[in-house]
Amino acid sequence: MFNKFLRENKISAALLLVIRLYLGYSWFTAGFHKITGGFDASGFLKGVTANPVKGPDGAVVYGWYVEFLKGFALPNVDIFNVIVPWGETLIGLGLLLGCLTTAAMFFGLVMNFSFFLAGTVSHNPTDIFLGFIILAAGYNAGRYGLDRWVIPFIRKTTKLNTDKDASRTTA
Repeated sequence: MFNKFLRENKISAALLLVIRLYLGYSWFTAGFHKITGGFDASGFLKGVTANPVKGPDGAVVYGWYVEFLKGFALPNVDIFNVIVPWGETLIGLGLLLGCLTTAAMFFGLVMNFSFFLAGTVSHNPTDIFLGFIILAAGYNAGRYGLDRWVIPFIRKTTKLNTDKDASRTTA
């Protein structure tokens, strides 16, 4: 019953709009400030790898993630200096405009978990909780946004392509 309310109800869509706009504004402003103010992830990455998250027993909790940061992220920091600010900005735009909302939220959650695994708590738990609500709502989260037109267009376009492919294989 709650699932139907979350995924199909217009009142739910209005509540989701408020959550979506809040998260979209947070993502957009974070990314925009990084783009316009200059951003360098190397300091953050060096700090995280030098002081990884440790459990009560003193052992590193996410050793595999620390190794990923040391072995891949740090050597390729120039890529992350582009991906992080532009990713945050585009996630924010997607959520603010309600365009490809579930895709934007999925990538937002990936980034939230990346920050969380690196040991940055901040507002990530709240963002993850709200993000899962948006993701679970699916299309209804973007009902009052561009998804109202974009999603039917994508469905129509991909269905036409699928029908053409199917007719070629059966003929």
